[in-house]
Amino acid sequence: MELAHLDYQAGRLVRSWTHLERQRGGFGFLGGPGETQIEADRRLIRDRMAKLRKELEQVTRTRSLHRARRQRAPWPVIALVGYTNAGKSTLFNLLTKADVMAENLLFATLDPTMREIALPGLDKAILSDTVGFISDLPTQLVAAFRATLEEVISADVIIHVRDISHPDSDAQRQDVEQVLQEIGAAGEGGAPLIEAWNKIDLLNGEEGERVQAEAQRREDVVLISALSGDNVDALLRCAAEKLRSGSRSRTIRLPASAGEAIAWLHANGEITGQNREGVETEFEVRLSDADWARFQTRYLSEA
Repeated sequence: MELAHLDYQAGRLVRSWTHLERQRGGFGFLGGPGETQIEADRRLIRDRMAKLRKELEQVTRTRSLHRARRQRAPWPVIALVGYTNAGKSTLFNLLTKADVMAENLLFATLDPTMREIALPGLDKAILSDTVGFISDLPTQLVAAFRATLEEVISADVIIHVRDISHPDSDAQRQDVEQVLQEIGAAGEGGAPLIEAWNKIDLLNGEEGERVQAEAQRREDVVLISALSGDNVDALLRCAAEKLRSGSRSRTIRLPASAGEAIAWLHANGEITGQNREGVETEFEVRLSDADWARFQTRYLSEA
């Protein structure tokens, strides 16, 4: 968001304008032109940030309504997170055939972009591309990004896209995990997390072999190249498995007229048995807790 840009630039004003104060001093009690320009810039930034914070509050409320609407819809949410330039937007574009800006720039993706995607064995899911993380993310920036990061909090699965070829990949992972913990998206009660080790095509020799061996020891890691599409199908299968994990058997009785609900169960659950009794059918179906909550909200809330 622009708010993050302004907050980021505010601390750079003194350094940016110091050269003016050195070149042209003040006269008497009046401050120099450099000082005056700094004060003017700070006032403009403060005014603009105040306006943006009000808009941000409205965005947060709007997205809360959108999330509630999605929870009534039968689609799980998968959030892409990762360090700046890890390849999130490239992967998003590949999976959705979208055209999200993918550049090596700080704050390149500042608003989440959401698209429907197909997953193996599932009807559909919503994929959300989020802001790229940076090291030592200040508290005020976390607050500015909160409307964006709320999409991560409400996600059913989080895919952490890592640039595994970067020399500081481990430190970047720690930065991302720290922010996820700060916003309550990681840890106990958080969504399942998959690490997509991206840019594997840039590694070769001993380093490539080491990364391959380490990934094979981890169930939550998938090696991919978002640029070439290598092994992205495996990533989608892993996401689908995470969404289905924790499934439990549920007994659901539905009338024959509930065709939409019955179709939803077939598309999103595993029907293990059914028994028709008069105008109703009793289904034995395996559903995850998240899908069970969606089904209840959409089809049983008015029952």
